[in-house]
Amino acid sequence: MAPAYASQQAPGYINHLKNVAIVGASGTIGSHIVSALLDKDLFNITAITRADSKATFPEGIKKQCGDYSKPDTIVAVLKGKDALIIIIAVSAAKDTQAKLIRAAAAAGVPWVLPNEFGMYNTDEAQNDTIGDSKTKDRQLTESLGLSYIGVTCSFWYEHSLSAPELYGFYIAKREAVFFDQGMQKINTSTWEQTGSAVPAILSLPLLPEDENDKSLTLESYRNRMAFVASFALSQRDMLDSLQRVTNTSDRNWNISRVPAKVRFAEAKEEVKKGNRAAFGRALYTRYFDGDAGLFEKTHSLDNKKLGLPTAHLDKATKAAVKLQESKYWDNYGKH
Repeated sequence: MAPAYASQQAPGYINHLKNVAIVGASGTIGSHIVSALLDKDLFNITAITRADSKATFPEGIKKQCGDYSKPDTIVAVLKGKDALIIIIAVSAAKDTQAKLIRAAAAAGVPWVLPNEFGMYNTDEAQNDTIGDSKTKDRQLTESLGLSYIGVTCSFWYEHSLSAPELYGFYIAKREAVFFDQGMQKINTSTWEQTGSAVPAILSLPLLPEDENDKSLTLESYRNRMAFVASFALSQRDMLDSLQRVTNTSDRNWNISRVPAKVRFAEAKEEVKKGNRAAFGRALYTRYFDGDAGLFEKTHSLDNKKLGLPTAHLDKATKAAVKLQESKYWDNYGKH
């Protein structure tokens, strides 16, 4: 068994991660993670991209190219890295993450932050919505001798509130669709707070210094989820915030209601028929059914332990309104 304390390690042992690679660094959440990593000023950061990528990165980010059809190119890029962060789009090929995990194992990368950065509470709710692919990738990671840390942050608040129907709001039309009575709370996170969680975890010491050191370590998160959230909100809470930032009230909004179970079932049927646009409706509605989306109730939050900043609801709501006004969703997924 390896020594349990940093003070027992061989001379020259470094008790922190240093070299971090990230796939998806130029994406929406990836860019926030990169910004937060840079702010820590502790890491050598490599962005892994395809050769034909036009992505640009801030100063201090090293860009290296890999070809997913040629695993050796990914392995070469990952050599010497302490951790791999994976952020891939829903539209990516289903085996993309598995290829990256296998490459990380071949390169000797000890830690992987897989493509979580969303909602996880129970396997049942996960399997009802996205299936068991993420579970299988976590199992693959462990089977190859690597360790994973999953970051569960729930749905991104600005992104989801500004959408035509994910959280049930049509901001431009002043329409709100409450699932049931709109009073079920779920956890949700801002982009900024999600980004901050990653370096907060990766900057933890690997091991306690000695038997008297009770501080939080990276070992504490080995092969488990870190649960972070900016807010626990109901749709009513969201609408109240929207009304504050738009200087409106219920009389300015058309509010309707639909049973969550009915909305979910109807959306699932649409997905089966090939209507990909209904997937988001099914995904989100499932987590408003009971406490499926309120993971802080089941798992508690790691915000305080990780020293994450407090998010401000109306500020985040204003950002969502600006996203909607900027036609964010008209261009979403086109890049």
